Amino acid sequence: MSPNQLPLRDIHIPDAIGLWPLAIGWWILAVLIPLTLYLSYKLFKHLTRKTALKAVKKHIKALEINTELDDKQKLIELSSLMRRTAVAIFPKEDAASLTRDEWLDFLDNKQSNTTFKTEIGQLLIDAAYRKSPDLNELNALFDLCANWINQQKEPKL
Repeated sequence: MSPNQLPLRDIHIPDAIGLWPLAIGWWILAVLIPLTLYLSYKLFKHLTRKTALKAVKKHIKALEINTELDDKQKLIELSSLMRRTAVAIFPKEDAASLTRDEWLDFLDNKQSNTTFKTEIGQLLIDAAYRKSPDLNELNALFDLCANWINQQKEPKL
């Protein structure tokens, strides 16, 4: 057979590969990237809250037995510690701007019993303006604050 009579065709170049439909790897990445970001955020929030609760438990014990500070300084430090703790473990919008009775209501709402509205709880908001608290009042306030911190649950993943 002569080459002119053979049923051969000219070379055909295939069509360019289109972007759609996406390959399975792109679909997997489209799901995994947002999921990884979300889980990383949740893990970060979990670890920071857990770390904040552990640190404040140690700090409140150290503050209670600190002999270098007088009772008024301890009271001021305890008030500041409670505020920092609330801002660290709850949304800043909920805890940071509260004052006086709103602050005590916030603390009461985050535990099972309402004891911050009592005279002992008032020490937290009047700390800087008092002469020197009674030792029994100060110990009761430390117990109250430690109880509040212990009632704050460590977050679950």
